[in-house]
Amino acid sequence: MGALRTRDLKRVTVDTTVQPKAITFPTDAKLLHAAIEGLNRLVRKHGVRLRQSYRRIAKKAAMMAGRYAHAKQFKRHHRQLRLLKSRLGRIIRDIRRKIEGRPELEAAFEAPLARAAQIRSQQQRQRGWKLYSFHAPEVECIGKGKASAPYKFGVKASIVINNGSAPGGQFVLHARALPGNPYDGHTLGDIIDATEKLTGCAIECAYVDKGYRGHTTESPRRVFISGQKRGVFGAIERELRRRSAIEPIIGHMKSDGHLGRCHLKGREGDAINVILTAVGHNLRRVLAWLRALLASILIALWRQPVLYPAIKPAS
Repeated sequence: MGALRTRDLKRVTVDTTVQPKAITFPTDAKLLHAAIEGLNRLVRKHGVRLRQSYRRIAKKAAMMAGRYAHAKQFKRHHRQLRLLKSRLGRIIRDIRRKIEGRPELEAAFEAPLARAAQIRSQQQRQRGWKLYSFHAPEVECIGKGKASAPYKFGVKASIVINNGSAPGGQFVLHARALPGNPYDGHTLGDIIDATEKLTGCAIECAYVDKGYRGHTTESPRRVFISGQKRGVFGAIERELRRRSAIEPIIGHMKSDGHLGRCHLKGREGDAINVILTAVGHNLRRVLAWLRALLASILIALWRQPVLYPAIKPAS
């Protein structure tokens, strides 16, 4: 008997979580200060001489903005933000003047200057796309509705595990990063198809939470949502109660693996980190199953009676 049987692949649980990026909490003052520091690093790298770097002024203004916001002195806080925005605008205009007519420098500064201009122009409560990190522009703000952490900054990730309890435990059958923060129900069909292709086994039942309501799958009757009453009885009712078993698996992937904080660069790094975390979880489950199997073999050998050969009497 293996750690994962073929019948365990036919009934799965699907859920999504947030893979946070290795960035600080994006306040306005922190973003403006990061843009000023980033542009200064870039001009030193390419040998562009600025009229003034404003690094000392920006550091003090960002520090005082945080203190004023903590003390709820918001007029003084906004004054420091205006100071940071004006100094960032001066640096942007100075760089554009110095690199004008130099195609190699214009190409090197195009993306950083666009990010800095976006950070300078965006408002706190504006609608639409916003930039949450100067060095990681792919970061998204995702709200999961939790009181402890209403918003997380990273990328959404989809996790699929076996619903039943396999001999080796709960294995991750499929893991994928979902950039763009799509609605969970719109991703379910692709996730099920990819899981079937990866495992080589058709999925009979998929159990999901209420975030997947309104899903678009080819066979909607094989998808059961938590809290559903119609068509839920017998084995399906028991398996639907096991849907919440995916939550501790995600917790282990974040605490024991690297799903809790992604240090890899770009969207490619997000996708790689999700897959490698799932692989690491499965390897830990296999090693635990092998340790348990070795222990049972040793116990069986220890309990087996030892037969000593008969001693022949001396002639």
